[in-house]
Amino acid sequence: MNTGLGRRIATWLIFLMVIAALSAGVWRYAYWQGLNQLSARGKADLSVASDRLVAQLQRYRDLAVFLADHPQVSDVLQGRARGTARDFLQDVADKSAALDVRVVDMAGRVLASPRSAPGEVLIDLPIVGRALRGALGWGHGPSLPLTDRAYFHAAPVFDDAGQVQGAVVVSTDLNGIDYGWRGSNPTAFFTDDAGVVQISNRSEMLFWQRPKGTLGLIPPDGAALAFKAGSVNGHEIWQMGWGPYLPDEALHLTTPLPIVGFIGEVLLDVAPARRLALSQAAAVAALCLAFGALLFLATERRRALSQANVRLERQVAKRTAALNASNTELRREAAEREEAQAALRRAQADLVQAGKLSALGQMSAGISHELNQPLMAIKSYAENAGQFMARDKPERVTENLSRISQMADRMARIIQNLRAFARQESVPQTQVDVTRVVASAIELTQSYLAKAGVTLEYTPPDAPVWVRGGEVRLSQVFVNLITNAADAMADAQTRKLTIHIDWTDAVLVQFMDTGPGIEMPDKVFDPFYTTKSVGGSSGMGLGLSISYGIVQSLGGKIRGKNLDDGGAMFSVRLERAQMTEAAA
Repeated sequence: MNTGLGRRIATWLIFLMVIAALSAGVWRYAYWQGLNQLSARGKADLSVASDRLVAQLQRYRDLAVFLADHPQVSDVLQGRARGTARDFLQDVADKSAALDVRVVDMAGRVLASPRSAPGEVLIDLPIVGRALRGALGWGHGPSLPLTDRAYFHAAPVFDDAGQVQGAVVVSTDLNGIDYGWRGSNPTAFFTDDAGVVQISNRSEMLFWQRPKGTLGLIPPDGAALAFKAGSVNGHEIWQMGWGPYLPDEALHLTTPLPIVGFIGEVLLDVAPARRLALSQAAAVAALCLAFGALLFLATERRRALSQANVRLERQVAKRTAALNASNTELRREAAEREEAQAALRRAQADLVQAGKLSALGQMSAGISHELNQPLMAIKSYAENAGQFMARDKPERVTENLSRISQMADRMARIIQNLRAFARQESVPQTQVDVTRVVASAIELTQSYLAKAGVTLEYTPPDAPVWVRGGEVRLSQVFVNLITNAADAMADAQTRKLTIHIDWTDAVLVQFMDTGPGIEMPDKVFDPFYTTKSVGGSSGMGLGLSISYGIVQSLGGKIRGKNLDDGGAMFSVRLERAQMTEAAA
């Protein structure tokens, strides 16, 4: 037991180690994928911010170029209309949101400006010197006392001879540029060539500087903050503690902007990527643990079932002998039951045959009359034929012989129906024409009906009506129903039997009499139930019971009920045979 427990504990420890290794691999892969997606999104955000900055600054470059060609600027440089130039430049600055617009001569002196004092010398500014040499100048720096962050564009002013006669300097307040960016995500900033942050959507980072040879930034007061840089799958990751509005760990991306002299940088928080990777690793670990738990339960269940199986096998071994003995006894009883059933089937067949013979006995007088009548007619026609032959009247002889042949056919048909009714049918089911079976039953019982004074009303269908059944068995059912109806109408004033065949849906053969009706309809098909007087030619009450069994064996139904205007009706419902079966 201890060995098995130790083995299971070791298996679980190995399984947990595998899950830990798999979860770590999933976390690493998911984290790398998250950094790749974060890098792609950060590059797009940095590109958008850079394009927006360049577009905003380029507007003022275009303004400087536009003013360089303005006639009023040329007038100022030529010493004309300097009094109205200040108002013009003020209007331009107000409409363009420029910090200042200055017109300087070749010596770099300010000739006109809405915010700078006339006579100020700007020749020391590189951008002014560049413009006075005929090129566009741009750069950034303080513009005190107006702002500590300004961006300048200087455009040369040419005279009609194409010579430089001065320049237009347009100043832009960078505070107005990044004011609308404050607080937006992610953290973005732009540094100059010296590594100083000039523009940022985080105001606390302005004028932070990157020490030479390092990656991080330090505040203007020079106090170094917590910083550590590393690389993860080719991505530069900064770990820093720079304040509540900056991420503690961020992906650092850069892009150069030579057209404005800045380098765009962005810091993307990697915490969401870590959390997503952690959740995926946790999901994998949970799935593996759940699978392991199910596997453990299945194993324990299998072990328990194995132990239970051993116990059951012992019990089965103990009971096998008893079961074998019981099985032998059951086989003996089954053989006896089969013999009893075979005897029962033989008894039922004999009972059916006895019923048919009983019916033939009841109809024997009428059948004898039916056979005796054509025999007497044959004798009479034969004597007449001899006399007509002696008188040499061959036509009359032929007529008598034809009548003798008709009488012989009638006798043969009666005998054929008797033989068919009396034989035992061996085929369980076939396809028979129910109209022919009804006609045969009527022919067998015609003398019986005539002796009982019963009027028969029957109109056969114009075409055969095929049903599934046996011709002999159906004939016995119909003969029983006809003779029972005749017996029931023995004391009735009106003795009329109506037979009707309905084949609209299933085939329904109905026998309606004008007798007293059925005394107990729910027991009329019980064996030995009869309302006839005891003795004489009365039956034993088995006719309807036999008929019920025959119809049931053919898959049909037989029902008996009383009619509203007196009398009884027995209905035999039979299964219609398919046309293909009937044709066969």
